[in-house]
Amino acid sequence: MKKILYTLSLGLFLFSCKTETKTETQTITNQEDKSLTEKVVEETKKYPENLVKVFNAHGGLDLWKSMRSLEYTQEKPDGKEVTTTDLYNRKALLASENYVIGFDGQKPWLLNKTDKEYKGYDPKFGYNLMFYFYTMPFILSDDGIKFSEAEALTFEGVTYPGIKISYDNGVGATPEDIYILYYNAETFKMEWLGYTVNFVPGIDTKELHFRRYGDWQEVNGLLLPNTITGYGYKDDKPTTPKAPNVFTDVKLSTTAPDAAMFVKPEQAKFVD
Repeated sequence: MKKILYTLSLGLFLFSCKTETKTETQTITNQEDKSLTEKVVEETKKYPENLVKVFNAHGGLDLWKSMRSLEYTQEKPDGKEVTTTDLYNRKALLASENYVIGFDGQKPWLLNKTDKEYKGYDPKFGYNLMFYFYTMPFILSDDGIKFSEAEALTFEGVTYPGIKISYDNGVGATPEDIYILYYNAETFKMEWLGYTVNFVPGIDTKELHFRRYGDWQEVNGLLLPNTITGYGYKDDKPTTPKAPNVFTDVKLSTTAPDAAMFVKPEQAKFVD
């Protein structure tokens, strides 16, 4: 009888310890989740109310902030190009059969795998050029961005309200760039992006260029572009569509990519 009582007492003690440990662990996890949520809520106060609604329409800023790695594939004239980006430090790698462009967090680099002269886009801007377009609207939560109201865009009888984005001095390679996000007035999903271009010589740096969004795919609860279509432009208005940029094999993860992949190989060259 004493043995039975001892066994029962020991079992209850162990169960009590296990339950208490689980409760403590759960409390810590809940506190961390609460801390993250409070941080995101505090951050959203920095943004215009309608931009927060756009973030929410695409899955929410808190979910985006929890992601660490993004990968997607594009079909290029000389084959597939796979882009991998660390979302925390923005280190990047664009890998194809003929070339690799990387950004190690400080400087971009280029590895030309062929004997021919490389004639692709400038690695100084190319390593994150399409990434910036692709991660709209979430990329607009970056630091150093200023927001203001913009004149609405009317296209084919539909009016899209706009939010103007400008940058503090020293933010990015071309802080003088202007972006305007246009969204659906009912769903708050992003529909258009207007932007100026300052890194291409010989073009009007004040005129708006346009890309159209709307073909979305859901990846881990977030709406990301399936295609982005560039448009001709005239008098700060879009005109006719061009061939779309298509994105396949899209992967989002809360796990960081291998840091070694962004280190310049010995045979590659840094780009000044």
